Amino acid sequence: MVALKAGTRPPWVGLGAAVWVEIASGNAYTFPLYSHSLKSVLGFNQHQLTMIGVANDIGENVGLLPGVVCDRFPPWVVLIIGSVFCFFGYGILFLAVSRTVLSLPYWLLWLALCVAANSNAWFSTAVIVTNMRNFPLSRGTVAGILKGYVGLSAAVFTEIYSVLLHSSSSNLLLFLAIGIPVLCFIMMYFVRPCAPASDDDFEAHRHFLFIQASSIVLGLYLLTTTIMADTYSLSPLISYTFVFIMILLLMAPLAIPVKMTLNPMRTRKSGTLDQSIGSSDGLVQGEGNSDKTEPLLTPSSSAKNLGSFHESEDVSEVAMLLAEGEGAVKKKRRPKRGEDFKFSEAVIKADFWLLFLVYFVGVGSGVTVLNNLAQIGIAQGVHETKILVSLFSFCNFVGRLGGGVVSEHFVRSRTLPRTVWMTFTQIIMIITYLLFASAMDGTLYIATALLGICFGVQFSVMLPTVSELFGLKHFGLLSNFMALGNPIGAFLFSGLLAGYIYDNEAAKQHGLNQIGSSLTCLGPNCFRLTFLVLAAVCGVGTILSIVLTKRIKPVYQTLYSGGSFRLPQSTSH
Repeated sequence: MVALKAGTRPPWVGLGAAVWVEIASGNAYTFPLYSHSLKSVLGFNQHQLTMIGVANDIGENVGLLPGVVCDRFPPWVVLIIGSVFCFFGYGILFLAVSRTVLSLPYWLLWLALCVAANSNAWFSTAVIVTNMRNFPLSRGTVAGILKGYVGLSAAVFTEIYSVLLHSSSSNLLLFLAIGIPVLCFIMMYFVRPCAPASDDDFEAHRHFLFIQASSIVLGLYLLTTTIMADTYSLSPLISYTFVFIMILLLMAPLAIPVKMTLNPMRTRKSGTLDQSIGSSDGLVQGEGNSDKTEPLLTPSSSAKNLGSFHESEDVSEVAMLLAEGEGAVKKKRRPKRGEDFKFSEAVIKADFWLLFLVYFVGVGSGVTVLNNLAQIGIAQGVHETKILVSLFSFCNFVGRLGGGVVSEHFVRSRTLPRTVWMTFTQIIMIITYLLFASAMDGTLYIATALLGICFGVQFSVMLPTVSELFGLKHFGLLSNFMALGNPIGAFLFSGLLAGYIYDNEAAKQHGLNQIGSSLTCLGPNCFRLTFLVLAAVCGVGTILSIVLTKRIKPVYQTLYSGGSFRLPQSTSH
């Protein structure tokens, strides 16, 4: 028996709270803001620094354990574990960078950053899995919104870093160690499983549009204020006013449940989807306006399609055995694409590995540029890299939000598989890497913007695709396995390739026979070979994406044949 929060408001309250948690879960994107201190204060060379960056990516994306825990425990447990990781990981880095503790070994700092960044996996898994289940008919939209705010997190942290923390790396690390856990402890009460909300009514559609519009306004605002702060000398009063307005814009999604509270008569009674928990006559413990325990529905197609989202596996297995004994159903078969897969059932499917490889290419190559963005800018003559980071962050947000919105529109109107957009963006990434390699005047900002958009699309397309092909029942584990493509790509392309080429070129420029410590490389040759390799890798990814799209086209024609999501008539779970 699974207790869900009943009513029309709780899913929207949870979505508004999830926005703040997702901003917090983007703390790994702050690495470029303090990486220079790791290099200067601790004396790391570029290879050591890029390997530290790999620890950042491994921690951020290794989410198998968070996926397992999230499928078995409530979200607040996952958020508490992430908060503990965040506190200890960034706390150790703060002690090293502030020189509070001297001579900490390199392996300890590598492990500390890995643990700190792993808090992101716990935070993001808790809110993504919970909200995908709370809004099962709007998976692409919800994934785009939440991942979009993660994309904005770098700009949010940059604003805080510049204004409140006075561009101090040690202050930033202390803020990450203490501020983020406090925020998550506040928000964990609101992020909870709810009776699934319906997007069939006009009000829900308006609510999503409002959140998308407010996130776009926030993104434009952050980009504008960052440029203004770097172009003009602003007074402290104006700078603090900018931060205050930013906080108000982050609170915008919470206006929806406030509005629903103030105008309850305008909220449709059918604001939540009927659902059976464990069996067709399951009960849900309602909270909020009523303390009664009441059935959500009589058996219907909605229950048939959506009842397995939070279903107790033990109860379903017993029901299946009884049905088999009575001859009501045939012996349990393997699930078809679109139904609920166990992890062991999904990993033997070709589509699972094709999606993994396509995602690996897109995010693995993109995160290589992100990790080395400060050094890429300096190599090409841009010494103030905060604008580059903010530009990448904003465009990353545009890609994440736009990828969810656009893919949702076309999958409903034309049953077009979402992976089509991974194909298009990886073609653009090939062009982008060639622009980086050319190092022509005026192309750095254009290439950074294009890469940010394409990088963001990979996230918002992968998540709903996994849920549509393999179901929501074990979505936490399956989606976090896919996310391993990020750290693997970072290790191969950033740690082994980019860092090694950069240090070799820097050694040549300084007339050294071996790689030295803290050497700076200048000129296009520092990363040219790296970009050419990344362009070739994206060419392979494009081919794999085309193959995957052709394979899963019939699945989407079945799932969205009526213009909205529906499961196949027969299910295995």
